[in-house]
Amino acid sequence: MDLRRRSSSAAAKASDALPLPLHLTNAFFFTLFFSVAYYLLNRWRDKIRSSSPLHLLSLSDLAAVFALLASVIYLLGFFGIHFVQSFVARPADDDVEPSECSSLDKVDGQEDNVIMTDSVTKGAAQPSPLLCTEPVKLVACGVDNGIMVDSVMKGKRVIQPSFQNVKPVLKEFASSADRVYHDEDDVVIDSVVNGIVPSYSLESRLGDCRRAAAIRREALQRTTGRSLGGLPLEGFDYNAILGQCCEMPVGYVQVPVGVAGPLLLDGEEYTVPMATTEGCLVASTNRGCKAIYASGGATSVLLRDGMSRAPVVRFATANRAAELKFFLEDPLNFDTLAVVFNKSSRFGRLQSIKCSIAGRNVYLRFTCSTGDAMGMNMVSKGVQNVLDFLQSDFPDMDVIGISGNYCSDKKPAAVNWIEGRGKSVVCEATIKEHIVKKVLKTSVAALVELNMLKNLAGSAVAGALGGFNAHASNIVSAVFIATGQDPAQNIESSHCITMMEAVNDGRDLHVSVTMPSIEVGTVGGGTQLPSQSACLNLLGLKGASKDSPGSNSRVLATIVAGSVLAGELSLMSAIAAGQLVNSHMKYNRSSRDMSRVSS
Repeated sequence: MDLRRRSSSAAAKASDALPLPLHLTNAFFFTLFFSVAYYLLNRWRDKIRSSSPLHLLSLSDLAAVFALLASVIYLLGFFGIHFVQSFVARPADDDVEPSECSSLDKVDGQEDNVIMTDSVTKGAAQPSPLLCTEPVKLVACGVDNGIMVDSVMKGKRVIQPSFQNVKPVLKEFASSADRVYHDEDDVVIDSVVNGIVPSYSLESRLGDCRRAAAIRREALQRTTGRSLGGLPLEGFDYNAILGQCCEMPVGYVQVPVGVAGPLLLDGEEYTVPMATTEGCLVASTNRGCKAIYASGGATSVLLRDGMSRAPVVRFATANRAAELKFFLEDPLNFDTLAVVFNKSSRFGRLQSIKCSIAGRNVYLRFTCSTGDAMGMNMVSKGVQNVLDFLQSDFPDMDVIGISGNYCSDKKPAAVNWIEGRGKSVVCEATIKEHIVKKVLKTSVAALVELNMLKNLAGSAVAGALGGFNAHASNIVSAVFIATGQDPAQNIESSHCITMMEAVNDGRDLHVSVTMPSIEVGTVGGGTQLPSQSACLNLLGLKGASKDSPGSNSRVLATIVAGSVLAGELSLMSAIAAGQLVNSHMKYNRSSRDMSRVSS
């Protein structure tokens, strides 16, 4: 049954208080603002040219300043019109007549207590008059075919029901709303399956990221005929990844996180989070941390800190391409280009530009500091600014691409191995002889020989590029995934050469790792997700450093290198002692039937 209460008068508008119609008032103040601003700019330009003090104002200048302020105040108020509306449209208590809400139509034998207001849900036990300043929902009880809702005119008095009468209504309303909700989902799923609604547009169409993921997931299962039952959907904040981490989500993958440590590095202790599905990896790294700790800890040195981006541009002739190369590498032009580049960010600061020519094509490798961010987007914006600036001096320059692979990002490249990219770090430790024997179960001589034949000579025979190590990529990937780094940048970040030498008359072991291109950040990207943010917080490196911008990401790079040092030390010891196979057979194999577990 329908229950209606309609307003008898229109709500007042904030614009009613204006002496002129709203469009005329807006036009007046917009014209006033731009006219006065133009007048003042010309006046100040004339004063600068005549060397007159800017603070000395004539009567017309004062009037112009006041007119500018008045127009700014009006325009700010105009854009806040909806905020003002809520106050202007509120009626006074004296305008309300109690008798206007004294009687309502009865519905299926129910009395006036079928009217429900917000205060009912807050636990109001006794009926009491309420002055409604906003539209109030009316719920009709006892209706078999659903729940009828309507609104009451603002400023009317309504009667609140007892909670006992409202409770069954709320239950029926929830049940009905749930049925409607699922019916709507089925309609959307069918639209996606039939290609009417693009799957990628669900978030923007529905305005609910979690619901969009659920609908996309069900549509995918119907389309492929394959179940995603083992892929979790619930328990994840899909709003957190919208527009920055992942598109078209249908769930999330669970990766276990273990901890290794404490890693004693540069006098500080760190518990290192590692996300991995490889058995023995965390345990092995933990053993290396134990050996380093017992020997007094490791130390690290940051050699370079700069992210690179290298666009490729083309000219009509190689001679013209060489002119750009000479222009960019001229120290006299660097300061001007740095000013243009640095406008793109508070933290991005241009460090160098190196050029390489291939025929009439020029590859420009820009390197800049990026604060606590990994910095790919930051350096790209700065490069775009410089390219736009260069068009005035080189109008015949054709920008082929913002990235020409001379950067080089997410692929093994000698330029990163030689020049470095991101953070370049060296980490070292001296392991005592008795620690090598007791904790690592091997000898100094055996480790030195194995490192020379495996990591150095063996990698050279294989033609390795930056791969003069045992398994640096294992540790880098695990720490990257745990802390929200870009896993694909594990490629160049794992460039590493491991050195082992006998010191102190051959009794102790000096071990070091040199990693020229660790690409990490503590802000942006996946670092903002709750799980990854928690792992950064465990290291004490969550977010940007307020005291020293960039220091958090630099410390994270040294922790990555220190963890690699521990992993290299332990794995090489296991190989030297002949324990590798036995360890993996014990800790890296499962007798469980995972197909039955997942089902």
